[in-house]
Amino acid sequence: MKAFRATGSFKTGKFTWQKYSIEVAALDEAGAAEKVMSDLGSRHKLKRTEIKIDELRALEANEIENPAVQYVVGGAQ
Repeated sequence: MKAFRATGSFKTGKFTWQKYSIEVAALDEAGAAEKVMSDLGSRHKLKRTEIKIDELRALEANEIENPAVQYVVGGAQ
């Protein structure tokens, strides 16, 4: 598993967008994008067209901030 950080925005109203930054653990970028869409969609009742991913990048073990992601990746200290 690898850790990824996704940043972007999602629709919160008719004309407003909320920025987000979320860390996920996945095998590849496609899996990470799927996880982000799934998590945000279920938390905020959004369709995939209402979620924009601006950047999705892999993280090194020392860059991971979320303890749950760090544990899954195997970098728990």
